[in-house]
Amino acid sequence: MPHASVPRSYPIFRRLPAAALCALLSGAVLLPVLPAAAQDASAAPQPGASRTYSPPSFRDLARTQIDTVVNISSTQAPQASAGGGRLPEGLDLPPGSPLEEFFREFRNRQRGGQGDAPPDGAPNGSPPGLPSMALGSGFIIDPSGLVVTNNHVVADAAEIAVTLHDGTKLPAKLVGSDAPTDLALLKVESNKPLTAAHWGDSESVEVGDWVVAIGNPFGLGGSVTAGILSARARDIQQGPYDEYLQTDAAINRGNSGGPLYDANGAVIGINTAIYSPTGGSVGIGFAIPSSLAKPIIDQLKDGGKVRRGWLGVQVQRVTPDIAESLGVDGTGGALVTSVSPDSPAASAGLRQGDVITAFNGDPLEQMRQLPRLVASTGIGSTVPMTLLRGGKEESVQVTIGELRDEPQQVALSGSSGAPRSAQPEESKSALGLKLAPLTPGLRQTFSIADDVDGLVVTEVDRDSAASQRGLDLGDVIVEAGQEPVATPADLESRIAKAKEDGRKTLLMLVSRGGDLRYVPLPLSPSTNGRKG
Repeated sequence: MPHASVPRSYPIFRRLPAAALCALLSGAVLLPVLPAAAQDASAAPQPGASRTYSPPSFRDLARTQIDTVVNISSTQAPQASAGGGRLPEGLDLPPGSPLEEFFREFRNRQRGGQGDAPPDGAPNGSPPGLPSMALGSGFIIDPSGLVVTNNHVVADAAEIAVTLHDGTKLPAKLVGSDAPTDLALLKVESNKPLTAAHWGDSESVEVGDWVVAIGNPFGLGGSVTAGILSARARDIQQGPYDEYLQTDAAINRGNSGGPLYDANGAVIGINTAIYSPTGGSVGIGFAIPSSLAKPIIDQLKDGGKVRRGWLGVQVQRVTPDIAESLGVDGTGGALVTSVSPDSPAASAGLRQGDVITAFNGDPLEQMRQLPRLVASTGIGSTVPMTLLRGGKEESVQVTIGELRDEPQQVALSGSSGAPRSAQPEESKSALGLKLAPLTPGLRQTFSIADDVDGLVVTEVDRDSAASQRGLDLGDVIVEAGQEPVATPADLESRIAKAKEDGRKTLLMLVSRGGDLRYVPLPLSPSTNGRKG
């Protein structure tokens, strides 16, 4: 949008003396000069006069901590093709897929976005065949030269350089990194001891407390911003261990990996992400809490990698509908959708449909607490676990194993909108779905594994609750009401029983591509607010 035109003259300003004009522009108010005695008298507080609030100064914190913060630049190997941009591991897209450009743009944003207008012929901001560079921040945690930053700042880097606050540039080596928590540890060699920051306790900081961020936004170098802690334990869907601190201290591209301090100058978080429709700070930034980061960094320092506990279950959140279907009170806990063979969970006797309500004495108010608790538990230790099974509380002992690296999987869900059909003659309708027993032909059509049994979805009513909750063609209903189903008659029987028991929803166990999840479906049609 064009800028509004600016008048060429301001007569009112021209009539003012120069001193008055400067005062107006600076927001000051001119007062007559009083004799010294009068000034002293006027400065003295008067009885009953209100006191003005002076916000805190962070100059001492900035002065003592700015030398602990470094700028990090990493150079990635040249792109192999004009397409550029490596796709996430485990995700293969056909050439020309529209998702290619999406992931390239995502990768470019991760790397700091080298400008809004890429050079000609370079869709990702770097000409084909030339190396790309990422800019970020970090902070020194040991005078010997150990530096903490984000994994995404140095991922796939061929070269890494650390620039100190005094301008000294040092080459850095990657000690270790951890993608699930987006943390990395670097090592630089210096001919003198470096100024190091110290860890604080993120659990002791409360919402509303002052926090300070120091980093390298847009490559500008040591910039200090302040704000408050806005929220705790934010899940921004970036990984299984999300527990972010949220702050309104200005954080922008290039702040990634920099420290978030409490008012005493202790590091309580590592700035990692922002929520921004524009690409700049809108006052919603996220930091990895020190309570999560420090144990990870300690493991990277000791062995260059992270070892995590493993239980061997897939879980999902207990929604109000699922709680009603199961006949349990509240929505706390983690609902087990599958148990891996030969896993600690299998050895402890966990079953599909169990609701884990406590782990090692810690109640599970939310499902996402479980992965973090399990991961931080010592490998080989035996801990108690409380669960609900068939409405009854039980306690089991589980010996924690070690989590092994597994390929990433991309799961897509949701209905395409318009109803599609692939129904054989024996299909029947129920709860907005047309279902049929599995046959060799249907297995081949929908690529359903031989070890999956149940009813296959052959059509979805686009106006049904089933469509709204993501059911689609080729999904297999394995269980209904926590009992197996193999024929439409089995499903009709489960529906009738749920209605007799006074249930409002029926809990379905659904298999899609071998992955299992529970979906509660209403037993009565809903208009969803539409009149008709």
